[in-house]
Amino acid sequence: MAQSSQYEIGEDEAGQRLDRWIRRRFPHLTQGWIQKRLRRKDIRVDNRRAEAAQRLEAGQVVRMPPLPREEGERPPAAQPSRGPDRQDLALLQSMILHQDEQVIVLNKPHGLAVQGGSGQKRHLDGLLEGLKGRYPEKPRLTHRLDRDTSGVLLLARSRAAADFLTRAFREKQVLKIYWALAAGWPEIQQGTIDLPLRKAPGRGGERVVVDYDMGKKAISDYAVIDHAGRRVSWLALSPRTGRTHQLRVHCAAIGHPILGDGKYGQRGDLTGSLVARRLHLHARALDFPHPGGGRRRIVAPLPAHMEESFARLGFDAGEQDDPFAVFDPEGGVAVR
Repeated sequence: MAQSSQYEIGEDEAGQRLDRWIRRRFPHLTQGWIQKRLRRKDIRVDNRRAEAAQRLEAGQVVRMPPLPREEGERPPAAQPSRGPDRQDLALLQSMILHQDEQVIVLNKPHGLAVQGGSGQKRHLDGLLEGLKGRYPEKPRLTHRLDRDTSGVLLLARSRAAADFLTRAFREKQVLKIYWALAAGWPEIQQGTIDLPLRKAPGRGGERVVVDYDMGKKAISDYAVIDHAGRRVSWLALSPRTGRTHQLRVHCAAIGHPILGDGKYGQRGDLTGSLVARRLHLHARALDFPHPGGGRRRIVAPLPAHMEESFARLGFDAGEQDDPFAVFDPEGGVAVR
């Protein structure tokens, strides 16, 4: 029998009507299908009956019934899920950069999805089930990274800590620094990309596109740390907003797609001759207010494929001891 799926509401999704969130997340679903499932109580929020007009809050979990692939089709067969095994738990343990009574900070590897979705049998949220016996509560996700983006991921060890951190993300109290290798060399070495984004259906699945009329506000700061001639640039990126695929789409939109990005990158880029065929985007560092007081700064080592690419291109990651030095405390680019 097909299984339902659960989706945690992100900070950038808070405030949306439930039915509109569903339509944006699953563009092929009709309003009639959504209303019917709501009446039948198949769609639930935090395991409670849901209404189409209710406003979603960050951290809430929406449970969706099995979805049809296209309108009129039967729901797809369920993907068998498996609990975390010994190898999974060892992987999870190896990811931990920091832990205390309130939070756990992971260095998520490339290729591991944060949450389950269509066809996703193995994901971080599922692996966290294996920690139930080791912690009083299952650790909670407070934000997300794309499956192919590696780096710092912050977990809360209690509902109270999750509420605190979710509010911190929503109120822009968290500073995120990403490193990326991008094609070409931007003429403007440092600046801000302000391009509104929206999700759009496509043949290869949902894509995010620049849309000045219907897009949501999306702002990213960037700075060139180093470059290999005019072929490849090492960028520091700091998103001020948290839209899906924001950095990837913004880099592509200014003509410098991130290397290894099969969705938004250009065909025939430099991945064949210079670097591994993987996305070269890494959540390098996170500065956040701690639920117990004060602030914490966590830096995540580069994944192996990016280390290899840095070495091939002659970039020295050790030159940037403080990933935050490129950007000022207000989130803008510090001119140097």
